[in-house]
Order: sequence, then structure tokens, then C-alpha cells
Amino acid sequence: MFRAAAFPKIVTRASLTARLAVLRTPGPTSMPIRFHGHVHKPKAGEELHVTFILKDGTQQKYEVCAGDSLLDIAQAHNLDMEGACGGSCACSTCHVIVDPDYYDALEEPDDDENDMLDLAYGLTETSRLGCQIKMSKDIDGIRVALPAMTRNVSSSDFE
Repeated sequence: MFRAAAFPKIVTRASLTARLAVLRTPGPTSMPIRFHGHVHKPKAGEELHVTFILKDGTQQKYEVCAGDSLLDIAQAHNLDMEGACGGSCACSTCHVIVDPDYYDALEEPDDDENDMLDLAYGLTETSRLGCQIKMSKDIDGIRVALPAMTRNVSSSDFE
């Protein structure tokens, strides 16, 4: 016979409604910072810096923590970076163009990232995916430009 411990927690209407509300929230670029709990304000003396060059040429500089991805930082500050796959390296909507002065300080992109970059619009020699760049002291002060366009390929594009 089945044991009670083998069954998951009972889902109530209230808990299900709360879970569905999260799924119905707008896309990541329109979420308030409070929904990005994994991006924290850095402690004094531990700040790292990143500058995003937006599509219109304006620059936004932020103090961030080590380990934060550029995708998470951009979304936490409501910048126009989609991240359709949620940062799992399964799309190219977080494509950024890294300042050449910082590109060599980054870890080499793996095969999955290179495959996704092949789908990116406006690919350059210093293109990377924002979800794969984690802030560290080695790249403190990094500057990245958001490309003029991104390509979000979904299965419906092939129907």
C-alpha cells in the first residue's frame, strides 16, 4: 500500500492561485526589482561595476555583486534584455556585445553558448550571452552594449 510520506504536499486552491499568479506576471524586463531576489545590493567595499550601453547610446552604470549574471543585473534594473529562456543558455535574447578591452578576461564560451550565438542577430567578434557572463573581480568595470535587435526563435516559427 502507499505510504503518506510518499505523496507531495497537498495543493490548496489558495496555493495554486499564488503559483499561477507568478506565472502570469509580465516578462522579465517589466518585473520590479523585488522579483529578482537573486540580485542583491553589494556590501560596502565589495562592489563590482558594470556599464550597459543601451540601444539609444545612453550608458547605465551599476554596482553589483560577484556571481551576478549580466542577464540578472539587466533584468533587475529593467533594461531591455529579454532572456526568454530564463538564463538557461537556450536562446540568444540576452546577446550582448562586450567591450574588446574586457573580452579576453572572460572565460571561453562553451559549445552550447556558441550554438546559441550562431542564432543571434548582429553577431560580432566580441558577442556573448549575458546569462553566461558572471561578474567577478577579473571583469570589474566591464562595458557591454545591447544590440539594436535580438532574435527570439520559438517552435511556432517553424509551423
